[in-house]
Amino acid sequence: MLVDSHCHLDFNDFEDDMDEIIDRARENGVNMILNAGNNLAELENQLALSEKYPFVYAAVGVHPHNASEYPNLIAQDLIDKTEHKKVIGIGETGLDYYYDYAPRDLQIKLLNEHIIAAQETGLPLIIHNRESDDDMIKELGRAYKEKIFTGVIHCFSSSQKLADFALEIGFYISASGMITFNKCGDLREIFAKIPEDRLLIETDSPYLAPVPMRGRRNEPGFVKHTAEKLAQIRNMDFDKLAQLTSDNFCNLFRKASDKGRRDYCND
Repeated sequence: MLVDSHCHLDFNDFEDDMDEIIDRARENGVNMILNAGNNLAELENQLALSEKYPFVYAAVGVHPHNASEYPNLIAQDLIDKTEHKKVIGIGETGLDYYYDYAPRDLQIKLLNEHIIAAQETGLPLIIHNRESDDDMIKELGRAYKEKIFTGVIHCFSSSQKLADFALEIGFYISASGMITFNKCGDLREIFAKIPEDRLLIETDSPYLAPVPMRGRRNEPGFVKHTAEKLAQIRNMDFDKLAQLTSDNFCNLFRKASDKGRRDYCND
């Protein structure tokens, strides 16, 4: 069994063939999917998918690319939307200094509102980070000293320094299809050393389709290829890798784990 711990099924890329996408995911052994938040306006669509497909869950958040659309966002806006039983995480949120689609001070402000929401609800924080390692460490570290919280650095493509920090504060680190790319040898070295109990896998679909699907629209079923590569990197049996990353997902996203373990994690 496999879990796609981060994707964006509510994007227009999937609107014409969702049933087929879900069927292919199940055929490839995917038993749980987390549809991460991008902006609050899309949450209704996310929840509709979660209600139609029982093993699809949702998270609520504002991507740093969209920060300028929510300059007045406060933690309570997020907290209010976590009452739905299928909302199991906060995010994705974070910092993106590569594109800089929103002012950096606003990105930091919204990151901290998401952190507060995670602290208050106990739900995991889903972090996006790109070329912002130092500020990310600063903001997460400051907040963690005030009140502990947990989470995941999704689609990890950053430095060993950030990986070490994330592990130190109890975060998980998620591998995307990037680990299959020829140019990402340094990233594979990082993932070879991450403790087994902190590993997750994801597609981040519709982006970053793994080899041998690179160049195509990514989808949850393709997480199998990322899992195969990660097992190879770590010299691990594929079934063991699939099981431990699925168990890790259930351990982190505990709001889903009770039902998840009964209905899906033990399929």
